[in-house]
Amino acid sequence: MIFLPYRLEYLTLQSNLARLNLPHPEAVFEINFFRRNPVPFYTLAHELYPGKFRPTPTHSFIRLLAARSLLHMCFTQNIDTLERIAGVPDHLIIEAHGSFASQSCIVCDAPFDGAEMRRCIAEKRIAKCLECTGLVKPDIVFFGEGLPKKFISAIPSIADADLLIIIGTSLTVHPFASLAGMAERQSCPRVLINIERVGDLGSRRDDVVLLGKCDDIVRELCKELGWSDELEKLWAETQLDENKEEENEKENERKEEKGAKPDENSEGQKEEMLKEEVENLAAAIAARLDLVEGTKGEEKAPDERLGRKASELEPEVGEGSKGKLEDSGKVLSPQPDTVDAPDVTQGPYYKPKIIKEAKVDSSVDSK
Repeated sequence: MIFLPYRLEYLTLQSNLARLNLPHPEAVFEINFFRRNPVPFYTLAHELYPGKFRPTPTHSFIRLLAARSLLHMCFTQNIDTLERIAGVPDHLIIEAHGSFASQSCIVCDAPFDGAEMRRCIAEKRIAKCLECTGLVKPDIVFFGEGLPKKFISAIPSIADADLLIIIGTSLTVHPFASLAGMAERQSCPRVLINIERVGDLGSRRDDVVLLGKCDDIVRELCKELGWSDELEKLWAETQLDENKEEENEKENERKEEKGAKPDENSEGQKEEMLKEEVENLAAAIAARLDLVEGTKGEEKAPDERLGRKASELEPEVGEGSKGKLEDSGKVLSPQPDTVDAPDVTQGPYYKPKIIKEAKVDSSVDSK
């Protein structure tokens, strides 16, 4: 079973929300605001609609698990449909916040044709229901709307998982953030693949915490499993259509002719261009996307939201830790020659090669 994050930054890197003249950034995803003025959302949708972004090797890793009949269910907060584009079977995907995969009328719930929706968004036209002329939007969850029934009904199945993999998330948005705690403590190991430690992951003896870039880690895992060729083959299949890339280049040229700054090619440049705007929007939405009944979206302190620094972590991921780590980067566990160190081939002590080795400060007494 896999959890994936809500990539708010990924979806908004190309979007200049300031030009939409919103009362506040998250208004673009508020259902009441959409009823009054759907233009800002359709303008934003034109930039983030599926087809402009390629799935990552991590998405292909999930597809590989499915192809090997190892994937029971994939819970995701993403709305970009990249799991589907990567080839993960639709029936295994649980989209907690909906997605662009379908669309319907907000008045009568009548489904709307996907091809026509794509045309409307491409032309920045407002789609209207053919049944009642009501507004149509993609089936993504807006503020003021309930979570999808498919997501709610799938939550109990977490208790049946025999392995839980959590990939690339801060675990701050509820109810999604609470799902990791629903796995059976005695029978379900949990694996965190993330840039930093989050939530209570690492508190159980059979938890595994792998810190680093998700794509690097899944590639290392596939190398150890002998799956590297399969992974790279599946990822190669996700290559964007050259015609689409050519179309995007022409659009950039048109922008230059009009005096507008074209889209940058590198993700780093995009992030640098809109970093402040994205951070503000992310903070606002994270604070308001606490959708559990009776739960308020209070923003957590940085140490609660992002986890502790590597230097503050215990050397072991599970309980019963020994020794103390020096601040040496992305560190998980001491080496086998550490006093009382358990078998490093078991449980939480597996460490991919991409993670820097831990150093043990022998001058500090063991606890």
